[in-house]
Amino acid sequence: MKSKSKVNKNNVGFLYIMPWILGFLVFQLYPLLSSLFYSFTDYSITNKPEFVGLSNYITMFTEDNLFYQSLWNTLKYVFMSVPMKIVTALIVAVILNKKLKGINMYRTIYYIPSIFGGSVAISILWRFLFMDSGIVNRVLSILHIPSVQWLSNPKIALFTLSLLSVWQFGSSMVLFLAALKQVPGELYEASHIDGAGSIQRFFCITLPMITPVLFFNILMQLVNAFQDFTGAFVITNGGPLNSTYLFALKLYDESFSYYKMGYASALSWVLFILIIGFTAIFFRFSDAVTYYEDGGDF
Repeated sequence: MKSKSKVNKNNVGFLYIMPWILGFLVFQLYPLLSSLFYSFTDYSITNKPEFVGLSNYITMFTEDNLFYQSLWNTLKYVFMSVPMKIVTALIVAVILNKKLKGINMYRTIYYIPSIFGGSVAISILWRFLFMDSGIVNRVLSILHIPSVQWLSNPKIALFTLSLLSVWQFGSSMVLFLAALKQVPGELYEASHIDGAGSIQRFFCITLPMITPVLFFNILMQLVNAFQDFTGAFVITNGGPLNSTYLFALKLYDESFSYYKMGYASALSWVLFILIIGFTAIFFRFSDAVTYYEDGGDF
């Protein structure tokens, strides 16, 4: 039988975690289950939900052309922005890992854009930079380079939008920098004695040793990219010709422009399943590409 003091300690422990439990139940679990229920209903904010079975999903996959276009745009956006962001963050982290004068100041400067990640103000700034008469085209004209329709050309508008995500690489950079600090110096010393060059040391020592952090960064940025909304909404509002109409923007329109909350809930579950699917694939192949000193799993 448990002693009274042990019971009291358990009660104190439950009391400390109660705010998190309540927050999880009210703000995460309840909305998750509610959206699952609403996805099988015809529901707007002003009317009571009416059960319609799989009607929302059938409409989505058979009648809604914008669903497929937004999904395709999102996949292109993810596979453009995530690799560029990861590569940029890794290159900058390797540079900032060197012992240079004033290196702490440079690390702070490179991290600053991530502080404003997803903000409306930064998106507005990006629009003014890349609009047809924006600063970027003015600089190009000074250099006698033809102007580019960064946001009005359907072929490159999505790429321009992805550059905003790439520019905010600070969080990934910090994680890479922390991982680089943990690589044993003895490995570099041994490779230097063996005559290995800097490129060989990077691909044979540095990259394998930081694969757990690389895996984590790719996974987190993948999840975030699937849910990106602010840039597409503020900068282009899905245009031109729906070329930047991302899935999150589609979900927003169905919810708050057309008030189809049931249909929007169905869309959110498709996005959720899509993210879970990509995450499962990553974990399935993680052992083959990730190195751990203790041989453990991610």
